[in-house]
Amino acid sequence: MSAARESGRAQQTRARVQDLEQAAERATDPQERQRLKDQARQLREQSEHAGGTRMPDSDPTVSSRR
Repeated sequence: MSAARESGRAQQTRARVQDLEQAAERATDPQERQRLKDQARQLREQSEHAGGTRMPDSDPTVSSRR
């Protein structure tokens, strides 16, 4: 796979994770909110594992770089 194709896929994955996290923030049902958050977390972890790079947290309240 070319570097450009991999980069495009990574961007799509980041966008999907961000969409899921935003949907979770808007969700009024606690179970739906948790489901969306879990989905975003799983997608982020799969991406990190496949690409070997860590995606930045989109939640500014979570800091993994302390």
